[in-house]
Amino acid sequence: MRKERSYTRCALLFLFALLAALGSAFTAEAASKYEAAVSRWTRSEEYRNNMGSVFSVKATLYTTEYIDALMAYEAEKNLWTASELEDYKYNFLKGLQLDEYIAVHLELEELGPTAHMSPFDEMITLWIGNKEYKPGDYDKRFNFPLQGKRDGMVFFPRYDEKTGKPLISKAMTLRLQMSSAVSPVLDSRTVRMLWDVKPEMNAPGSGSTATDRIEVDRLIKRVEKLMAEKRDLEAQLESKNKELSEVNARIEELQNK
Repeated sequence: MRKERSYTRCALLFLFALLAALGSAFTAEAASKYEAAVSRWTRSEEYRNNMGSVFSVKATLYTTEYIDALMAYEAEKNLWTASELEDYKYNFLKGLQLDEYIAVHLELEELGPTAHMSPFDEMITLWIGNKEYKPGDYDKRFNFPLQGKRDGMVFFPRYDEKTGKPLISKAMTLRLQMSSAVSPVLDSRTVRMLWDVKPEMNAPGSGSTATDRIEVDRLIKRVEKLMAEKRDLEAQLESKNKELSEVNARIEELQNK
């Protein structure tokens, strides 16, 4: 009996050790994929002047690959169930406003004279192909004078305002550009960062319950906007028909005199 218990205990210890090793392997793989995604979608630039001052910029574009790698890493690290992962991913995507915007995370560091970046939405633009777009939203802390480090999100339009179609409809280059006025260290130099993207790279995320919910949210907003525009057009049409009727009535009145 003692031998059987000993064998059982050894078997359980071996199983636990095996599961721990597998868990570590999965976490390491997820971490490796996440690091690769960060490397692929993060751009860094450092600028110096002749006084030794430094202005650094790091920008991460939230693409499908980056988001999926981040979600997988967090899921492995926190031992989430599939349901927990989908809930987290949905809330994460909603927080990033990916149903409306292209999201970029910025990390700035000013080691030198104070940088005055307000109004920040006039300092930064995103070129999508050959068209320039200003932020639709951004972390308002970027408007404050900068000494040291600061990070936050900047959001650019994802869809054409009139047609509702994605602005990234084919392979193209995205160019993030910051004015030289953002920091005295730049001394007339413009910050430029490039990413080559395809439509599927810059979707809100790969197919899942969370991304389907995000797409439904976006389409509901689009329907609401179209319905409001439809009501406005119907009101305009009613007004024009009324005016047309009055004009025809007046013509008929004059002709019958």
